[in-house]
Amino acid sequence: MNLPSAHPLVTGLTSQAPLVRAVRGDRPERTPVWFMRQAGRSLPEFRAAREGVAMLDSCLRPELAAEITMQPVRRHGVDAAVFYSDIVVPLRLAGVEVDIAPGVGPVMGQAWRTADDVARLVEHELTEEALAPITEAVGLTVAELGGTPLVGFAGAPFTLAAYLVEGRPSRDHLAARTLMHADPQTWDRLVTWAADVTGAFLRAQVRAGASAAQLFDSWAGSLSRADYEAHAAPASARALTHVHDLGVQVIHFGTGTEHLLRSMHAVGADVVGVDHRTPLDEAEALLGGNVPLQGNIDPAFLAAPWPVLEAHVRDVVARGAVAPAHVVNLGHGVPPETDPEVLTRVVELVHGL
Repeated sequence: MNLPSAHPLVTGLTSQAPLVRAVRGDRPERTPVWFMRQAGRSLPEFRAAREGVAMLDSCLRPELAAEITMQPVRRHGVDAAVFYSDIVVPLRLAGVEVDIAPGVGPVMGQAWRTADDVARLVEHELTEEALAPITEAVGLTVAELGGTPLVGFAGAPFTLAAYLVEGRPSRDHLAARTLMHADPQTWDRLVTWAADVTGAFLRAQVRAGASAAQLFDSWAGSLSRADYEAHAAPASARALTHVHDLGVQVIHFGTGTEHLLRSMHAVGADVVGVDHRTPLDEAEALLGGNVPLQGNIDPAFLAAPWPVLEAHVRDVVARGAVAPAHVVNLGHGVPPETDPEVLTRVVELVHGL
């Protein structure tokens, strides 16, 4: 384990935490639970802290990012914090023009679609100095978390490349998929650069104190298995080489990826995150029966009457029992309109089971 001596996994502070045990394939006495996008708009304290501050700016102010990361841990009693960030933050740190447009999502200063575009893009470097706000924010967070582990967070190369090619969010990622086939050499250069940028971003978080890591592939589900394995998986594997020597477990999550679960595991992930479309017992069967799982409460149930949500959570936990270990999470992120008290109640329910 090539981590600093003060890292919470090295000191033992988080090494026996339920989340850390589960991602290693062990079954702790208490099933761990956390939520993707738990640090965010569903919390009134988040809205107060971020008032007047743009999304990407809030990610790059260490004290603010640390405070936002901590908020759901204090409120819900979840078993992990997830680093408050966005998948395009490493692009901004590397000098690429990008912003988060309210109600839209990441918008690039330009679409990077031609060989000349990509040749200019790959001149951007993500330096250790540029990553300083990230390492500082992680350090501040870990100092307050104590024995609760922090999950590092980064976007998978395909999703980053898709945003770069499209220039903004897209329903079908047609421009990205077109480049993939029309000019595979340029696509490979683009996605390889994205792999190294996002891999360095994830490594910085882990070395600064994260006890696990998650690679988030928002748009991989738009690819066929053949296209994923040929044009996306090698870059995801490359991104994960940036943290493999650190000895932390990696969770790999995508949406609409039932047909890709085995391929996503094969890139070097320890835990496979499953979205709400695929029951966990079916996912485990697809994976061969020996892979720890994360998931997969349907976010739509969070607004349902409590007896309906409770039955759903119990079903998710029961199906997850077929896996070597199970981290309860959502099948996607927390919707902004979610009542925070519901999330707290879900945590209590899972811990009680």
